[in-house]
Amino acid sequence: MRNVLALLVTILFLSGCAHKKYTHQLPSPPGAPSKPAASAPASRPAAPAPPAPAAAPPTASSYSEDGIASWYGHPYHGRPAADGEIYDMEQMVAAHRTLPFDTWVRVYDLDNNKNVEVRIIDRGPFVDGRIIDLSHAAAQAIALIGPGIANVRIEVIHTPDNVPPAVFAVQIGAFRDPQNAERVRVQMAARYGTARLVERPENPGVWRVMVGAEATPDAARALSSRIRKDSGERKTFVVRLDSE
Repeated sequence: MRNVLALLVTILFLSGCAHKKYTHQLPSPPGAPSKPAASAPASRPAAPAPPAPAAAPPTASSYSEDGIASWYGHPYHGRPAADGEIYDMEQMVAAHRTLPFDTWVRVYDLDNNKNVEVRIIDRGPFVDGRIIDLSHAAAQAIALIGPGIANVRIEVIHTPDNVPPAVFAVQIGAFRDPQNAERVRVQMAARYGTARLVERPENPGVWRVMVGAEATPDAARALSSRIRKDSGERKTFVVRLDSE
């Protein structure tokens, strides 16, 4: 009986070996690189942000002013203008109270739509409401000779380089008697701190009383309003002082 059991165990063992499958792992060929492990695809680098647009350069025409234009010829023709050059009324030049010399402006006649370009060489006009005095040639270009005055807009189109620091004052009067001018100057200096007499080359023999020495036109306009309120004087003008 024991021999029979032993024989059955042997038969079962050999039967299992006959049905078992074996696999063989072939070695890689010499020198073959091992296959890298799969990795996630690299993300595309972000596109650079577009450059910020450059700021627009400031334009010369940022200054404009509306008011009345007039013109002047004789007796100023042939005399030194406020900038020192000889005024030629047949050139495209003009007078303005506060713009730097050698500034170019375009003058639009709002009544007839004509315009002209002029260079500032002089100071004026010293009449309330008027903002620019044109030469005879410039006045002809916009048909201003006949009516004498016109409603205009002026726009700056070119400013000179190396403009010295500006000083602005308030003209409160013009006198042919220098003693009267000096008396008013003393009164203004006592009340407002600074006042001077200015005799302009284009108008010799006329003494102008200038009050204050302000760094900006706005500050000078504030002083002008104060003087008008204190004295009742209405003919005051803010003027650029071109030399100390």
